[in-house]
Amino acid sequence: MKIKWKELIISLLIPLGVGALSAFLTRNSMDIYSNINQPPLAPPSILFPIVWTILFALMGVSSYLVSTGNSKNKREALALYGVQLAVNFIWPIIFFNMQAYFAAFIWLLFLWVLVILMIWQFHKAKPLAAYLQIPYIIWLTFAAYLNLAIYLLN
Repeated sequence: MKIKWKELIISLLIPLGVGALSAFLTRNSMDIYSNINQPPLAPPSILFPIVWTILFALMGVSSYLVSTGNSKNKREALALYGVQLAVNFIWPIIFFNMQAYFAAFIWLLFLWVLVILMIWQFHKAKPLAAYLQIPYIIWLTFAAYLNLAIYLLN
């Protein structure tokens, strides 16, 4: 398979741009995170931008694999990808800017379901694209634990 560099770069820039914009809009988030009661297993704040950058890059590669493939359901898979990316963008605003921890938890559960559906659609279109999203769903599961625990502790 020949790499289509323009499409790959665009596919990477979309989720990384969404993540960067979200980080910009919640730029005081690390101060908030360090000042709230945290549950056991809460990672240091420096870990979050590293993990999210990797996850957004994996999303970009996955979307590239689906978009350049010839699967008949790639349109549906990419639509789900776009919806989950928008929902992902809103979560930190609810959690950090609004500090609505329970609402953020419910929103995160919605995102989790969307990502499961996206992975299922990606698998039908291009299995490797789905496998690249396994770290994302694992991280979201861990984030749900953190989010719920923060709600209960604060």
